[in-house]
Amino acid sequence: MVHYSESDFNDMDYVNRINLINSCSGYKSANLIGSVSKKGINNLAIFSSIIHIGSNPALLGFFTRPTSVIRNTYSNIKETKFFTINHVHETILADAHHTSAKYKQEISEFDVTDLEPEYKSQHSAPFVVNSPLQLSMEFIEEYHIEANNTILVIGKINDLYVKDELIENDGFINLSKGNIAAINGLDGYAIPKLKTRFSYQRPKTNVNDK
Repeated sequence: MVHYSESDFNDMDYVNRINLINSCSGYKSANLIGSVSKKGINNLAIFSSIIHIGSNPALLGFFTRPTSVIRNTYSNIKETKFFTINHVHETILADAHHTSAKYKQEISEFDVTDLEPEYKSQHSAPFVVNSPLQLSMEFIEEYHIEANNTILVIGKINDLYVKDELIENDGFINLSKGNIAAINGLDGYAIPKLKTRFSYQRPKTNVNDK
């Protein structure tokens, strides 16, 4: 097994370090966040940092990089208070990844890819056509992470749209049925398949049982 220490991290070149550290946490969700500026320009960006905050109320969060440079997604959300989360599926991987390119605010990623916007609620933030799992989100609060100047943005789920065949009888969303992608590192994409599910776990009567 290869061992890396903190001093090794510090001595690495930039590309090797970001590839190593971004992939060591494991697979991450692949999501497109849709937003719109006050001028009506749609923005779409790939994120791998969306996390579950709580189910009641229904909250999700995501991390955004420092705002020392313009972050269109973050700026739009702060201006309009609304955004969408769209799961990436197998057939749109290349276009989804291209939304990581840094375009000027007046250029919409929908105009430079084959991804198409759609609108489903009273809010103006765009969804992505044919995404098997779509969420309409409303900004709630944010937390600044002093250790690296990132920001945790928290939003509540106002509306959830899921393809019928993904929903199991107990409410579980079987992502593998939608060929929904996960991200390995910064630029690796996988299509995970569900192996099994387990029942709710309780302590063993005899702790010596294995």
